[in-house]
Amino acid sequence: MPEPQRLGGEHLTRRIQAQLEARGIAPVIPGPVDNTPDPDEPGHPEFHRQRRAEWALRRWATATPYRYQEAIATHPDVTAWADQVAADPRKAGFLFLTGSFGTGKTHQAYGALRRIADAGPEKYEVLALTAPDMYALMRPGGSDNGPEHEVKRLMRIPLLLVDDLGTEKISEFTEEATYRLLNYRYNECRPLIITSNLPASDPNGPDLVDKLGERITSRLSQMTKIVDMVGADRRRGAA
Repeated sequence: MPEPQRLGGEHLTRRIQAQLEARGIAPVIPGPVDNTPDPDEPGHPEFHRQRRAEWALRRWATATPYRYQEAIATHPDVTAWADQVAADPRKAGFLFLTGSFGTGKTHQAYGALRRIADAGPEKYEVLALTAPDMYALMRPGGSDNGPEHEVKRLMRIPLLLVDDLGTEKISEFTEEATYRLLNYRYNECRPLIITSNLPASDPNGPDLVDKLGERITSRLSQMTKIVDMVGADRRRGAA
């Protein structure tokens, strides 16, 4: 009894090729099909990185004052720190930008936060505020949520910028609040950017040790990249 003809699979393919050859038509031999998605298609890692970056940049814009909406980090030490945060935030440590008024510390700080967002991290949560505003939130009555809630929020936020540290008067409260914040973020390896008009140390004038105390500056020095911002006052040039 003859074998029944099968429809499909290799048997059908061979029959079609035989018929084409009998008519003098070269059969088309199918090659491998590349189903790899392009970078602008879902499924490609770059596609999803771009979507994460768009979302993170929107959060960055919300946290950034209008004056710094165009901020871009250009200092090589600042960009290197931002890239480390994007790659592995627990290995980045703190970034301390010091220098006189108008040297671009705050601009570079917000630029660093923008660069991290643009990298498309898996998680992007940021809080940026001045040191006086930070202490106001941490004082009794400074927030509807209560001071302890604000302290914990500042401790745990993945990315934190404290601008103009050292401008407020030193007190037992500010010293204790600052130490709690720095010590927690130090122990949990959470990135932190600090800007200050005061140098980390200066034998000829006031510095952070004088303003914040040795306990705080000692903790800062253990995992902080210090960047001295130099140059003329950019604010005067823009006036």
